[in-house]
Amino acid sequence: MTGRPVADQRHTAAAGDRDDEIEDLRRRLAEAERLPDQNPHPVLRMDGDGVLLYANPASRELLRDLGLEVGQRIPAELYGPLREVIAAGDGMAEAQVGRHTFCFKPVAAPGSGFVNIYALDISAARAVERFPDRNPNPVLRVSLTGTLLYANAASAPIVEALGLATDQPLPEQLWADLVAAEAPGAVDRVQVQGADRWYELACVVIPEMGFANIYGNDVTALQALRRFPLQNPNPVIRVSRDGRLLFANPASADIVSSLGLVDGEAVPAPLMDPIRDGIDTGQCCFDLETEQRVYRITAVAEFEFGFVNVYGTDITAARQVEVAHAENEKLLLNVLPAPIARRLRAGEKVIADRHEDLSLLFADIVGFTQLSAGLPPERVIDLLDDLFRHLDDLVDEYELEKIKTIGDAYMVVGGLPPRTDDHLARVAAMALDLNDILERRADEHAMRMRIGLHAGPAVAGVIGARKFIYDVWGATVNTASRLESYGLPDRIQVTDVVKERLADRFVFEPRGTVDLKGMGPTHTWFLRGRKVVASVVPR
Repeated sequence: MTGRPVADQRHTAAAGDRDDEIEDLRRRLAEAERLPDQNPHPVLRMDGDGVLLYANPASRELLRDLGLEVGQRIPAELYGPLREVIAAGDGMAEAQVGRHTFCFKPVAAPGSGFVNIYALDISAARAVERFPDRNPNPVLRVSLTGTLLYANAASAPIVEALGLATDQPLPEQLWADLVAAEAPGAVDRVQVQGADRWYELACVVIPEMGFANIYGNDVTALQALRRFPLQNPNPVIRVSRDGRLLFANPASADIVSSLGLVDGEAVPAPLMDPIRDGIDTGQCCFDLETEQRVYRITAVAEFEFGFVNVYGTDITAARQVEVAHAENEKLLLNVLPAPIARRLRAGEKVIADRHEDLSLLFADIVGFTQLSAGLPPERVIDLLDDLFRHLDDLVDEYELEKIKTIGDAYMVVGGLPPRTDDHLARVAAMALDLNDILERRADEHAMRMRIGLHAGPAVAGVIGARKFIYDVWGATVNTASRLESYGLPDRIQVTDVVKERLADRFVFEPRGTVDLKGMGPTHTWFLRGRKVVASVVPR
């Protein structure tokens, strides 16, 4: 038998163990490299200078909103807070990116030269946190085990009456009743009395946030008025189980007249069908419009007495406010891009942004002064309105931004947030479509346009305190304007910059050198068409 010294045997065993450890470490490193791709949340990796080295698939929308690609430097407004967290050695950075709020956790990998950044979309959490304080009705927040975490100001009567306190559990029976009332198929609602008011409570569990919101609705008036329908200033109608009208108080006159209700006869479908559907599902609340008013209808089955009480609340004024708000919002969005309107509503006083790459288009009607001089004012407005409506449609189709009209001139910009990488191609495609529209519209008042197109850096912002406008300034804007002014009818004049960036997708014809006012001799091209049909397709 051949023997091996004990020392050699131990050495061989130790070497084997180290090999196993090294192989295990390699497996774990390889697994760590694969892990980010499987993470449902954004994971980024940057070097010490803030250059993005890697982004997992879940980061796609985040990168789009940041205007960031692998190999580019992370924007300063995000990189700065990340560096502060890294320097502190712990913590997280929070930032608004597009419409979302993200929490970023940077984790340095010692000796590797890079930092992993784990991001989590906390928009919903922030929205939920802000909402209750603005609610005029009671809102309480409890843990999933029934401990009170928060109560808004409107909840004071309930909190005081029930003796509730933050970080203390709700009364055991109340919490059990709330949970039971939200179970599928439950009909009964939980009601509590606070001071001299009655409240109906609804519990909404938000498991993703680890809590439940309890919403209170003051039903004091409803409780009292159920007993005194004749004295109720709001409509109260009573119908039998088989749908015949039994009673209607004087305040119901508008509904009775509009629907042609008659005592003892069947209630028409516009009122009776949603009542039946709602009672079957346990959620009988809907809106009813008459010729003059709008009512919020609530039906309560009193089957122990053989009828259904139908309560109406006049919400005409509230509906008018909603319509007015929607119209105001529409007017605001006709003046400002949606992201800018949101920033103004959020309280920003000065809005001025520098953009490194915008596409500017100017279009002007050739000879419009002479054309309009021989037409009635109404006809002039009709012609301009018809043309500019076509232009507005093209702007929407290609997801661009109309800046303004100046007389018979029209200004469009591409590349504003939410930014798209192909904004220059979209503007070019819009210009070609505009020429096609003008060619098809040839009539006795046929209009021809000169179009200028350029791309480059510019500043955009809001000016004015009352009749404010959103405008764009800079050399890029001036160049596009001069290209239009020194262009030719029915032609789209562009610079070398545009031609070089779009040469693989569009056809250009050299025009030569044009002496543009304030710009000097400038080599220009005419945009002729697309190289491939439908090479630019709106998203």
